[in-house]
Amino acid sequence: MSDSAASAPRDVDVVIVGAGFSGLCMAIQLRRVGITDFVVLEKADRVGGTWRDNTYPGAACDIPSHLYSYSFEQNPNWTRAFPLQSEIQQYLERCADKYDVRRHIRFGAEVDHAEFDRAAGRWHVRTRAGERLSARALVLGNGALHLPAYPELRGLDTFAGKTFHSARWDHGYDLSQKTVAVIGTGASAIQFVPQIAPVVQRLHLFQRTPAWVVPKPDHPIGELARRVYARVPALQRLVRNGLYWQHEARAFAFLRPKVMRLVEPLARKHVQRQIADPGLRARLSPDYRMGCKRVLISNDFYPALTRPNVELVTDPIDRVEPTGVRTQDGALREVDAIILGTGFRATEYLSAVRIVGVDGQELNERWRGQPETYLGITVSGFPNLYLLMGPGTGLGHNSMIFMIEAQVRYALQCIATLRDRNLRMLDVRPEVQTAFASELYERLGRTVWSSGCKSWYQTADGRAAALWPGFTVSYWLRTRQLDLRDYQPVA
Repeated sequence: MSDSAASAPRDVDVVIVGAGFSGLCMAIQLRRVGITDFVVLEKADRVGGTWRDNTYPGAACDIPSHLYSYSFEQNPNWTRAFPLQSEIQQYLERCADKYDVRRHIRFGAEVDHAEFDRAAGRWHVRTRAGERLSARALVLGNGALHLPAYPELRGLDTFAGKTFHSARWDHGYDLSQKTVAVIGTGASAIQFVPQIAPVVQRLHLFQRTPAWVVPKPDHPIGELARRVYARVPALQRLVRNGLYWQHEARAFAFLRPKVMRLVEPLARKHVQRQIADPGLRARLSPDYRMGCKRVLISNDFYPALTRPNVELVTDPIDRVEPTGVRTQDGALREVDAIILGTGFRATEYLSAVRIVGVDGQELNERWRGQPETYLGITVSGFPNLYLLMGPGTGLGHNSMIFMIEAQVRYALQCIATLRDRNLRMLDVRPEVQTAFASELYERLGRTVWSSGCKSWYQTADGRAAALWPGFTVSYWLRTRQLDLRDYQPVA
């Protein structure tokens, strides 16, 4: 590319960052309303987002298949009640093809800088490769679960064996007959530990805090049922609606810790049924309120821990040495490989991108300590910027796809307003955002997520900033219609 070509940014109506569930949904809906001058910038070489990256053995969703899909694109071909990673990835690939959005996607385009030009009313976006674009609106669909969290373990970089994070699974490394350390017992580990336990020679599972684990009501969906769903879409919609309200009812417990206490015996019975050893059972029994951390679902995690080649280690890790992991009691467990099942930097999901607003302030700096948004979608001082799965919109009880669709609908109204009224800027009023943030944090303080534990939902100061403290239907109602009185429109 010549210097002159490189210096001239390409003008488009909308730039979307990310081609996972959020970014694809935004792209599909833009095309459905006739807005086709947009670009999707995807850092990888495929669509899929979280479900493209997490390919560890046993990877699956903990939301039922019929609920974990777009409302406008039901899939009658799910083979299990809870979808496997491979089927979710195939579903997203099909959606990209069916709705003809691949033509808009630029793969291998990782955004590292975006700055708003007040005079022009446009976002100037730059990729790491130096490509530059100018857009009236910028939509961030890069998701909260794409930056792996690496533990701060002394000596981890000195380990002489193999090390990888579960979200960057090394399928070329043969685990058979290896001695393996798994660090972490969260949502990923409870899925891959049962898969690798029969393969490895020895597995040491390092647990810092036990999780609440409940049974997973999973089962195959037979060919006959799939045919019926394909021929009678209304039946599948009925099943989906039933699942939605079933999960929505669970919010009562998350929003009222006293109610959640009544649910805990169900989880305790699960561990009692599957773990006979009282000592092991005690080490797997949480002492914090259920729901404060993510509630996990599994039928095979506890049985995997009873295998003779599996050890649950609850002594804190002191350091990693070239040959293995040493705990604070002085014991060294020599291993061939270390697998990090330590989750994601959910509250720092924008940290890889420098986003500069009208006053020259950078968004990550603004959010240091306490993220503030309006409806989890817009941010005062950052006009024409729309977040999907932003702070304050995560869930502990229902499907994030429902939330994504609500956010996309709202962002679409904002983008259409910019176009139809020929506005340069649409900026949420500071007092509106402040009032919303105050309400959000006040309500979060009464939920189970603020009941004393430490989780990935929280910022460094302990606020459960990632989550929506209410029913999803209430969020749907609040985002149903754009109210221009909440914004400062500038022509």
